[in-house]
Amino acid sequence: MRIGSLELKSNLFLSPLAGYTNLPFRLTLREIGGLDLATTDLVNARSLLEKNPKALKLIETCSADRPLAVQLFGSDPEEMRDAAQQLEAAGISSVDINMGCPVRKVCRVGGGSAMMTELGRTAKLVKGMVEAVKIPISAKMRLGWDEQNVTAPDLAGALEDAGVAAIFVHGRTREQGFGGSVNLRGIQAVVRAVKRIPVIGNGDVTTPEAAKRMIEETGCAGVSIGRGAFYNPWIFLHTRHYLRTGEVLPEPGFEERVRVMCRHLELMLEVFGEEHGCRMFRKVAPWYAKRFGPANVFNKRVVTISSKAEFCKILGDYIDWRKQFLDENGELKLQYQPAPLVASFMHEPAVSQREQIPVPKGPVEVW
Repeated sequence: MRIGSLELKSNLFLSPLAGYTNLPFRLTLREIGGLDLATTDLVNARSLLEKNPKALKLIETCSADRPLAVQLFGSDPEEMRDAAQQLEAAGISSVDINMGCPVRKVCRVGGGSAMMTELGRTAKLVKGMVEAVKIPISAKMRLGWDEQNVTAPDLAGALEDAGVAAIFVHGRTREQGFGGSVNLRGIQAVVRAVKRIPVIGNGDVTTPEAAKRMIEETGCAGVSIGRGAFYNPWIFLHTRHYLRTGEVLPEPGFEERVRVMCRHLELMLEVFGEEHGCRMFRKVAPWYAKRFGPANVFNKRVVTISSKAEFCKILGDYIDWRKQFLDENGELKLQYQPAPLVASFMHEPAVSQREQIPVPKGPVEVW
């Protein structure tokens, strides 16, 4: 798998998810395995140039977090060009331009999905970035602004001519947010609109089978996973194995899920400090608990943690409480088993998609 000059070991990618795909989460996924190129939260190009502490924290990385792409948003050609040069000088592997974020505060300054409505201006901005750096420039987009304005195929062709190395496309419009169904035919149209560069599909991939279906039905070169990775951190490892062998690996057991959750917290404390790291982890721990079986007792308490010691006490109490739901072999009794992981665009009606693949609450709730 190649994106420009960047040679990759996998065609599975971590999508940006604002407030979540930070350094601790990326490192957690990399330690599990199966992930190669990951992308940061979206970063304002101007804030980066102004060395805003929050922007610098968003791109924080380390040697174990490679290869890494930084996702930029902005509408000023000079700022986007200069920010790309700054990232190249800092050793970043690739720059991804956000053309898909549907959030109003991003679109109203001409960034995110708004870039899909002015193809000529957007292509010119991109060309300036491509000519200013040697590292690959990619673009993340949605299918269009709404169903009446599905501009992704035309934009993809224009961006290929401008020199982008890859296109990442979420199979929904800006108007959809995360509602409705992922449009695999829409992704396929983007694949057919380009001649040389890879197109990476995105949207509702929560299982290895869903990833394979997206690749087979759209012809995309790979898949990028956002919410699905938060829902199931093992998805990269399991999908890579499934695509190679056709074998579906068993889901990790409770002990392994707890181990990875604790490792994630440990990394959060290292990067953000105990107080802030625990506060941020309040919204993370319940995602792990979705696969624990009965977990209401744990969830109600973990969303108040302020220290590692407090988390350990809550976890210990929960493990003891959970024993009442186990059989003689130490496994959850059948009636308490969590529902199987499925991709909603494969099996579920549109009305239940938010329940099937929840949208994390955070700084950009509907990203």
